[in-house]
Amino acid sequence: MGFFRRHRILGGILGGFLGLVVVLVVFVAWRAKGPYRFYRLNVVKTAAATGVQPGPLEIGAATRDITPDLSQYDPWVDADGDNRYRPDKGDTYTDANGNGRFDAVWLAGFNNNRPAQGVHDPLWVRALAYRNNGVTGVMVAIDSIGITNERFIKVRKSLPDTLGLDLVTLASTHVHEAPDTMGIWSYKILRGYFDEAYMNLVLDACREAIVEAVSTLEPADMTLASARIEPDGFMDDSRLPHVYDDQICAAWFTRPGTRETIATLVSWGNHPETLGGSNPLITSDYPHFLREGIENGVGEPNGAPGLGGTCVFFSGNLGGLMTQLHTTVPHRDGQQTFEKASFEKAQALGENAALAVLQALRDPGAVPSVNTEVAVAGRSFLIPLHGLFNWAILAGVIHPGWYWGKGRTEVHAIQIGDLAILTVPGELYPEIAEGGVECPDGADYPGDILETPPLRQAMPGKVNMMFNLANDEIGYMLPKTQWDTEAPYAYGREKPQYGEENSGGPLVGATYHRAALELLRDLNGPATEAVNR
Repeated sequence: MGFFRRHRILGGILGGFLGLVVVLVVFVAWRAKGPYRFYRLNVVKTAAATGVQPGPLEIGAATRDITPDLSQYDPWVDADGDNRYRPDKGDTYTDANGNGRFDAVWLAGFNNNRPAQGVHDPLWVRALAYRNNGVTGVMVAIDSIGITNERFIKVRKSLPDTLGLDLVTLASTHVHEAPDTMGIWSYKILRGYFDEAYMNLVLDACREAIVEAVSTLEPADMTLASARIEPDGFMDDSRLPHVYDDQICAAWFTRPGTRETIATLVSWGNHPETLGGSNPLITSDYPHFLREGIENGVGEPNGAPGLGGTCVFFSGNLGGLMTQLHTTVPHRDGQQTFEKASFEKAQALGENAALAVLQALRDPGAVPSVNTEVAVAGRSFLIPLHGLFNWAILAGVIHPGWYWGKGRTEVHAIQIGDLAILTVPGELYPEIAEGGVECPDGADYPGDILETPPLRQAMPGKVNMMFNLANDEIGYMLPKTQWDTEAPYAYGREKPQYGEENSGGPLVGATYHRAALELLRDLNGPATEAVNR
């Protein structure tokens, strides 16, 4: 009996262990795929699909302020003045609600545990709705570091069907001085104080702005322009090869027969991080001054009147890294220059960019779009994951949506008359869009270049915009042949360049490139009705 009893006990232990393993596997699989595990976007809709002939283009715009109210958070004392919360250095806080934790607005980007100490300028959700030939869509720009796909799906599912939306595009501007919306920068990595209430405020603001923008749709004329911005004085590419997203693109929507502005849509690829990691104030960085300049004008000397209306700004291709951190930015007065991180530098950069847009839109070379047809396409696809990103997504720590070593994300293509827009779910290296991908000696994956042709060449618009951090944030998206984490390093360097540690893997860029080309072909080929909005 003792023998059988021992085996029953061992069998019970083994069975319990196996049962625990099964429960754990089921839990991890459930958590990894997130709340919308069966969601798939697959839509291509054009005038040919609807059978409705294009009429006047309609445009609507709306905004919502998403600046957090700092009076609702715990006050604190920065004893050593380093703009980071460090109790070991004497920093203290007052636990106002007695929950035993420091409730702060944790600024995202650069370092973690950066509690905001004030507000310099407001943060915004800005929505632009468009409609024609039976196709209705809306695009939303959010002043945040980045928001992952499942949050945006939640917004879409909260919208009433009566809006008749065929495609909802949401993108973060990637500002580095706004509240953490990804859970990476809230105090400590393994002791996060993520503010779910603020996240809900942002998502509610997106929904409200979308509903209002659609409700204000009205006939509009569209004028398109783009201007080449020389990198000098605007941005630096911090990684070889030096390839820039040097086009600032704009669409100006006005009431027919007038120059009265409804909205202006602007896209440009330059990281909003002018203030650096030591700034303790909430700000949308240079996009604040760019939007203000386009709406209200830029003062003398060498200024220009604004256009009025609502300016909606989307960040273009940011990877590489497109940044002004190491750039000396000139003031428009031709006398002052700004090298160090400061609001003066952010203002000069934003106003210089605004002036480039204002000049381009008022130039005789600006293109009135006679074509008014609207077409949209969007599709979910899977990206192969590599290293730490794979395990973090598998564990459900970041970006729910893990499918056996791959992550779910999406790409959109939008045609509004002669304007073409392609979305990017992360931060795209400009060479994938503009050309110039290299296969340098010493990189980890020599061979054929996969990311060809350059995406802008494949886009059909007279002006072609690319929105980064759209519908997701999956990090840097590199060309495969430029991936370089193992010695010997490319370009004769003694250590690897910055970038790979914030990327999902060497095939992310190529996989996106292929998915984007396929969607562009589908949008301009046989049309189908929406399968899943």
